[in-house]
Parts: sequence; structure tokens; C-alpha cells
Amino acid sequence: MKASAFKYHDPHSLSEALDMLASLENTIILAGGQSLVPMMNFRMVTPDHLIDINRLTALSSIELHENSIKIGAMTRQRDLEFSPLIDTHLPVIQEALQYVGHRQTRNRGTLGGSLCHLDPSAELVAVCALMDAVLHVQSKNGARDVPINLWGQGLMTHSMQPGEMLVGITISPWQGPHGYSFVEFARRHGDFALVAVACLLRISANGTISDASLCLSGTDSSPLRVTSAEQILIGNKPSHEVWRAASEEAAKLKAINDPLISQKYRQHLARILSYRALEIANERALNSQGRHYE
Repeated sequence: MKASAFKYHDPHSLSEALDMLASLENTIILAGGQSLVPMMNFRMVTPDHLIDINRLTALSSIELHENSIKIGAMTRQRDLEFSPLIDTHLPVIQEALQYVGHRQTRNRGTLGGSLCHLDPSAELVAVCALMDAVLHVQSKNGARDVPINLWGQGLMTHSMQPGEMLVGITISPWQGPHGYSFVEFARRHGDFALVAVACLLRISANGTISDASLCLSGTDSSPLRVTSAEQILIGNKPSHEVWRAASEEAAKLKAINDPLISQKYRQHLARILSYRALEIANERALNSQGRHYE
């Protein structure tokens, strides 16, 4: 099967693209196309107008602004993978990218495309949720910012209104020494994760956990921050007992049930992978400080 008939548009500027979004009905935006093109060929998506924004090079950028990093929506995953700025300030993104498809798909896939497609198992969406990213949306009538926790509105459904387009993402990296990790379980490398866990930990001078962020993906329609686990972690010293208690909280969250894997097994994976992610993030946090605790 091939895509249904549509009219192709090739804007040369952001303003031109926004004019098209405002004036045309039943439109869809083509960024990397790694998910959109197969969906069109299977006629899961049938737009009347396809707006190709690959000429909008202004949306392909990685910039450091004081204590935050702004990434253009058209930034390729491969560029994130090899960016010195990302390596220095957001290494968890590069770790997550090792699980995203294969080199060919990362060459074309974009950060904005992943956030708009909103697959429940998408690694980059999980990392954005982990770090409380802010998404920048623009239309002909103006711009607005959307916190990542308000972005998902259901399965593969974002919160943009008709005529709006995602133009960038801002992430504020954790300052000072801390640890990170991203682990996932998939049937084959490059497949979508059945469950994935992203983690950030900061260890204070007295050896207790001062900050924690733990996020699950693949278990529900959107990534889930395990706030109950974060509350258990903060104020305690790293230990098997603390990791176990936090990972048990991850296993309590609701999980989807599908023909590939049961809800119970997803919850089991959430517990195992959360424990593993916490161990890795803790080791990196201690190494980043140049000391170890008993």
C-alpha cells in the first residue's frame, strides 16, 4: 500500500510554513519522516497537505544559553549524538540515543519529530521528561511555551493546537557533579523499548542523595516520572535497601497490556531496570565527585 494523494509544500522560511499551517486544512509536517512516511504508506495518516520543513535550517541548532541548552526542533538525532555541548552538559541524551533505531534512522530522525510523534517508548521523549524540558510552540498568531508534563494528551497525542508547530526545546542541565543513566529492555537492539528507565542522581557532601529524577517509558501512553521513588531517594544514603524501595515504587505504576507483553511483566521490568539505572547513576555521581562512600 502507498500513501493517499496529497499536495506537497516546500516552505523556505518559518513564516512561510506558519502561513501554510494557518491557511490549509488537514495538514501534516514532515521533519525526519522516519515514522510519518511508513504511517502514510499504511494509510494510518491521510493528510491533504504535506509541509516539508527540511529547508528551515534555522531550526537545526544546539545552543548554550547561560544555564540552559536550546535545541532546534529540526536538529538531527545524529547531531545530538556527536555534539560536544550535549556530551558535556547532557550526556544522558547521548546514552539514550544509543538505543534509538540504527545509524541510518538517526541520520534523518529529529528531536522535534520524536516529540511530536510521541511514541510511548520513545527514548528522547523520556529524557525530556526526566529533565523537565520546556517545548517552544509557534503559530502565525504568536508563540507559547509548554512544559513537558503538559505535552502529552494521550496515546501519540500532543497538546499543540491547529496551526501550531514545535520550533525548539529548552533543557536546563543539572549543575555540578551528578550521575546519570539510561537503560532499556527491547526484543532486539534498535527496536522500541518494552520498558526503559532514565535516571539522574546528585550526592551531597555528607553522602546523602540531595536530588533525584527517575522516569519510566514504555509502560504507559507517555513517560512517567516516578515521584514517589524520588521522594524515597532524597535524603537517604545510597544503599541496596534504598534502591530496592525506590524500584518497588516504579513497579507499582500502572502499565499497558498488549499482545507482546503483559502488564505484570512490564511492571517486573520497571522494577529491575530502575534498580539497575539507580546503581549506574550512583556510581557515576560518586566518580564525578572523585570520592566514594561506604
